[in-house]
Amino acid sequence: MSSSDGRVTIRSGAPWEPVVGYSRAVRVGDIVAVSGSAAVDADGNVVGEGDAYAQASQCIRIIADALEKAGASLENVVRTRMFVTDIELWPEFARAHQEAFGDIGPATSMVEVSRLIDPAMLIEIEADAVISDG
Repeated sequence: MSSSDGRVTIRSGAPWEPVVGYSRAVRVGDIVAVSGSAAVDADGNVVGEGDAYAQASQCIRIIADALEKAGASLENVVRTRMFVTDIELWPEFARAHQEAFGDIGPATSMVEVSRLIDPAMLIEIEADAVISDG
């Protein structure tokens, strides 16, 4: 969906989008902001329950898909934010992040939170991207 001001919204069909009133991603000009993405499938079911690496990898796949729909890719990511429910699992979250972003090297944060929208969710990741011709 586009508007006259050049704002493009990308919807994923996640069950929470219409309830909360958000988009999976928003592109304005060369900037793409991807909402917090948790490890869910197309029906909103948690993927990789109990597996920190699998959940982080699923989050990144969702981000990559949203970026592609916005005309960007993981290579355009300049910042990620990881919200995790158990910081002790950081090596597994980090492994998935490094596999996707190791050569890209975005600024990042990993912050422990008390919980996410579903108790089975271990991580949620946000990403910001900048598309440049140079």
